[in-house]
Amino acid sequence: MKDKFYKYIENLQDTITSTLKKVDGVATFQEDLWKRAEGGGGRTRVIENGGVFEKGGVNISKVFGELPEPLRKQFGVKEGDFFACGLSLVLHPKNPFVPTVHANWRYFEMYDANGNIVTQWFGGGQDLTPYYLFNQDAIHFHQVCKSACDRHHPEFYSKFKETCDNYFWNTHRNEARGIGGLFFDYLKETDEFSIEDRYNFVTEVGDSFIESYVPIVKKRKELDYHQQHRDWQEVRRGRYVEFNLVHDRGTLFGLKTNGRIESILMSLPPIVQWKYNHQPKENSEEAKLLEVLKSPKQWVK
Repeated sequence: MKDKFYKYIENLQDTITSTLKKVDGVATFQEDLWKRAEGGGGRTRVIENGGVFEKGGVNISKVFGELPEPLRKQFGVKEGDFFACGLSLVLHPKNPFVPTVHANWRYFEMYDANGNIVTQWFGGGQDLTPYYLFNQDAIHFHQVCKSACDRHHPEFYSKFKETCDNYFWNTHRNEARGIGGLFFDYLKETDEFSIEDRYNFVTEVGDSFIESYVPIVKKRKELDYHQQHRDWQEVRRGRYVEFNLVHDRGTLFGLKTNGRIESILMSLPPIVQWKYNHQPKENSEEAKLLEVLKSPKQWVK
């Protein structure tokens, strides 16, 4: 399974980066191959200063070896080996009317002293962070997510949407990071679902990413904007940074386990503002976004 899934994310990275390169029209992805001293490595692809994307990355990695101490504590074991691989992407567009997007799909195995698999699971999801809210874009994104889920179980979308809404919540601000999407973790083999079923579901979601996001980019990337729109985008990017550095489990885990810093912090936007007690004008488009972020919304039935 680990070889099968890693091959999948290799191909998915190629598909996504080639598609985004065409959408951008100016910049190309810079590729950075790296190795991890403890075992494994990755293929980082970053795009910067493009026609559409100010900064973005589509990264794959596989790491393996002895369980780091934080994982040993988490799983309640004194020793053991592991394997983990995944694709992670974040795209920060230049135009404030195009939303930021984040996604990742990952697989994990843990072994006993004899090399037998003790546990294995999939995780991942995709979520949208707009700076100006277009309801039809939110509905489109969530409808694609729901359609992918519905092909595997009628309750997956509502369950994983709720998990996403709860996870991407800036507790210290009491607001959502964005308008959500899907988030799932620890998808293991059960009486109802084989590990092959889990693979099929996660790859279905991964395959749906381009359909969920690229049509929104194409629709909004040519809209005219002014400095006030950029200022708001950069203030809201600050909230994105706050979530990633304060709450995001993946970022915190990477920082605590000698992860590759450039890949971990790739998710951060290039230009950000923190304005003291910044409040948008009443009834403005900026204020309308904040109202939606106060509580999760049901975008599709």
